Amino acid sequence: MGKFLVTASYPAEGAKGVLEKGGTARQAAIEAMVEGVGGRVESFYFAFGEDDVYLVLDLPDNAAAAAVTLRVNAAGRARAKTVVLLTPEEIDAAAQQQVDYAPPGTT
Repeated sequence: MGKFLVTASYPAEGAKGVLEKGGTARQAAIEAMVEGVGGRVESFYFAFGEDDVYLVLDLPDNAAAAAVTLRVNAAGRARAKTVVLLTPEEIDAAAQQQVDYAPPGTT
């Protein structure tokens, strides 16, 4: 399982849906969707500002994360963005890998 941060913002039509059904109904719908692709919602928060929702999801793979984001965006009532989250140990492993790289203008 991988961890993903999903942020979402509601245009007017999406905000009207939240007002009508409430935050807990939205949470239940998101949890059902995520569980449907074999994942789990670790945290779900509404917020003020540019983004209206912050989620941390445990998902089986990148394809499941893409499926969730595509489905939400295709519905048109929210705009979701997904970020892959890495553990400190994964960064340690990445730092140990040898990468042959030539910066622009050096080759």
